[in-house]
Amino acid sequence: MTELGTVLKEAREARGLSLDELQSITKIQKRYLLGIEEGNYSMMPGKFYVRAFIKQYAEAVGLDPDQLFEQYKNDVPSTYNEELPEQLSRVQSRKTISPDTSKVFDILPKILIAAFIIGAIVFVWYLVVKYAGGNTEQPTTTDKSQPGYEESQDFGDESPDEGEEEAAEEEPAEEEAEPETPAQELAVVSNSGSNTVYELKNTDQFVIKIVSLGQTWVGLSNGAGKSVFQGTLVKGENESHEEDLSAETQAVINVGRAPETEIFVNDQKLEYAVPPEQDMTQLITIKFVK
Repeated sequence: MTELGTVLKEAREARGLSLDELQSITKIQKRYLLGIEEGNYSMMPGKFYVRAFIKQYAEAVGLDPDQLFEQYKNDVPSTYNEELPEQLSRVQSRKTISPDTSKVFDILPKILIAAFIIGAIVFVWYLVVKYAGGNTEQPTTTDKSQPGYEESQDFGDESPDEGEEEAAEEEPAEEEAEPETPAQELAVVSNSGSNTVYELKNTDQFVIKIVSLGQTWVGLSNGAGKSVFQGTLVKGENESHEEDLSAETQAVINVGRAPETEIFVNDQKLEYAVPPEQDMTQLITIKFVK
């Protein structure tokens, strides 16, 4: 057992928490929690997740993870430090792309305005041609209809009644128009540190899809704390997992590497309340309001 593992275990016992209770709080499997206490990191899904799991363990028992990492840095696998610069470089590369993207958004309104003006001109031209052509043909139609005007007088007397009956038949159809279905709503209701709670409304479906942009560890459980999926997703291999939770009222997603993880709810992309590059390990709770 390492010194770090001893400190974490003593903090857990001081709070009167069992490993099962800690598993329920952190959504990390009990065997991984035990491995952290014993310093057995070889059983973890990846060396990167050693640091992520230690951080969640420390926060759950009231310890400062940054202070622990500094004090017991020899107890944490050094390979994490090799992965971190790579991750930071990806974040930097994304930031350097943003100025070009902003230029596109500056030009886009001008393009839309120009397209609107051209469309308006074409529409006006169409109306002028249509109604100008109709007016030139009108005298010819009038001349042909005049000889039979007196004979059609009787039919003209009946047409108002027929028109009123048709209007009366059409009115109920307008009144029976169905109200518009409100659009799905997925909104943040609370946020504390790396834990965020969302509410899903105006839908009868609850389908969660998790997609990996590189390599990430993900845990998914229902409102009762029962695990429905837990594992590592790798782009190009098993890069996504989809779960239908329409019968549930809540889902909890433990994200091990947020910058490389996208979450979709009924095909709507979930926006992280906490920027992924700011906190790579996040706990997402989605409450399904039926």
